[in-house]
Amino acid sequence: MFEPGGKNFLPARLATAVARLLATVWVGGMWMVGYIVVPTLFAMLDDRMLAGHIAGRLFSVIACIGFIAAVYLLGFMSVRQGRVVLRNALFWVVAAMLVCVAVGYTLQMEMAAIKAGLGSMDVMENAQRGRFTMLHGVTSVIYLMQSLLGGWLVVGGRWE
Repeated sequence: MFEPGGKNFLPARLATAVARLLATVWVGGMWMVGYIVVPTLFAMLDDRMLAGHIAGRLFSVIACIGFIAAVYLLGFMSVRQGRVVLRNALFWVVAAMLVCVAVGYTLQMEMAAIKAGLGSMDVMENAQRGRFTMLHGVTSVIYLMQSLLGGWLVVGGRWE
């Protein structure tokens, strides 16, 4: 179906290139936002609420990129491999990353709702602090797991 020289060879190569590019943008974006940009925001901005607001937006953007990338990658692998895809570790890595995106994004929305309910008050100076801190810890662990899986996806994943 996708043999070199066959009529479907170019679309297959293009689909593979898009898959690799999406995986790289997703994982590289996650690492850049989570481990470089957000810590820099908190280190440089005196207003922690502003830093948190910007960080939340960045995490939302990277979650959307992750959702789009994961759906494409899962579809790409399913079309290319058929039912055999269920025996492919790469498929399950992407599926696990998609679950991380969905759960993390849901928890981020709950954290945003806590902040929104407080208005201009700092969440760390409120009774909601414990809940917010717990949610933050859970999302951080999920993000770390997703980042490690992403490393395997980019470095160890076999796309051919």
